[in-house]
Amino acid sequence: MTPRLEPVTPRNFDTAVAISVHPAQEHAVSSVMQSLAEAYVHPTGVAWPRLIMEGDRAVGFLMAFLDIDWHGDGSLHRSGLWRLNIAAGEQGRGYGRFAVDRVAAEIRRRGGKELYVTWHPGADGPEEFYLRLGFERNGETSGGQTVGVLSL
Repeated sequence: MTPRLEPVTPRNFDTAVAISVHPAQEHAVSSVMQSLAEAYVHPTGVAWPRLIMEGDRAVGFLMAFLDIDWHGDGSLHRSGLWRLNIAAGEQGRGYGRFAVDRVAAEIRRRGGKELYVTWHPGADGPEEFYLRLGFERNGETSGGQTVGVLSL
C-alpha cells in the first residue's frame, strides 16, 4: 500500500488525537491535540493538519503552516512543516519522508519556493532526519528551536 494524507474531520478526530510518539520524544513535539487547537486559533487556511494513513491505519500526523506571518508584523511570510508526529510503532518506515514530500508538494502547488521547519536541538531531536532530507540550518532560532529551510 501507499501512504496517503487525509484531512482531520469529526469522523477521524479520535484516531488523530490518539497518535503518540515515543515517550522519549514527547518533549520535542507537541501533541496532536495541541496542534489541532493551534490550527483552530489561527486564521482559516494558515494551518494544514493531515492524518498520514497507510490503508486503514493512522500512522502519523502532520501540520503544515501556509503563508504564515513569521514575525507577527507582516514583514515576512513563510510556509513549512509545523508538526510531524509519527506514531511510536510506525517510525523508521518512511512515513516522515513521505510527510515532508507531501508538504513540499502542497507548498509548490501554492507557488512557494522554500519549506521551513523548526526542530528541537539535541541528541534526541530530529535534526539528523531533517538534514538527511536536504534541510539546511539558516542560523535562526524560533522559540528555542533550530530553524531549517529546504529549497523547492
